[in-house]
Amino acid sequence: MRRGLAALVLFALLAGCSSAPPRPPAGAPAAADPTGAPLKGWQKPYQVNGQWYRPLLDHQGFREEGLASWYGKDFHGRKTSNGEIYDMYAMTAAHKLLPLGIHVRVENQANGRSAIVRVNDRGPFVAGRIIDLSYTAASQLGVVGPGTAPVRVTALGYERVTPDGRHFYALPENVAGGPFTVQVGAFTQRANAERLQQRLQPQFGRTLICQADVAGQLFYRVRCGHHDSLEQALQGQQALLDAGFSSTFVVAID
Repeated sequence: MRRGLAALVLFALLAGCSSAPPRPPAGAPAAADPTGAPLKGWQKPYQVNGQWYRPLLDHQGFREEGLASWYGKDFHGRKTSNGEIYDMYAMTAAHKLLPLGIHVRVENQANGRSAIVRVNDRGPFVAGRIIDLSYTAASQLGVVGPGTAPVRVTALGYERVTPDGRHFYALPENVAGGPFTVQVGAFTQRANAERLQQRLQPQFGRTLICQADVAGQLFYRVRCGHHDSLEQALQGQQALLDAGFSSTFVVAID
């Protein structure tokens, strides 16, 4: 099940070789991210077991379904792909492509349990598996016993905390000023997005559908409200939560 260590070893070996490294696959990310900053090591294409992986630079709208697995004491205390020390008792996970540091919601489709974890490692590099959970996360989701479980993974963003202690998830941008909106859902079928838009608009006002291409997959994001401050956006999000829309998060408007 090991993931991140193999990728880190690969980067270390390439950095220390005098010969040219293998050429990344077609369509690999450029040498800089959208802001122009050089890519960090864990953002660059990497190869494990002869297969190339291209980490995503944008997590927005990302959702996938597949098998979750978990890893525990055999890796407890080892380095993860972002340089942290793996703690099997923390709420973390490994993913092959999502940006390291973001939080994702993992829903066990077999028992309905849900948990939010932070991605700090790479993997799992086993066919059919999409996320590797820490022991504690796997315990909360009921994955430890069976070893694997069918899950839905939804990317939320980077965790932020307001001065009064409230948590939300957003892009890695300056969150002091607006404008902001609240994302309520993301769909691969526009008709589903339009149905949600029609449900939201009479009660919550301005609701837009925004298209986005994520790793070659077209998503239709449903976003509600236009807020000039973070405080207003959090109030708007709370109103949606109170109305039963649980998969919401605040995002900065481009």
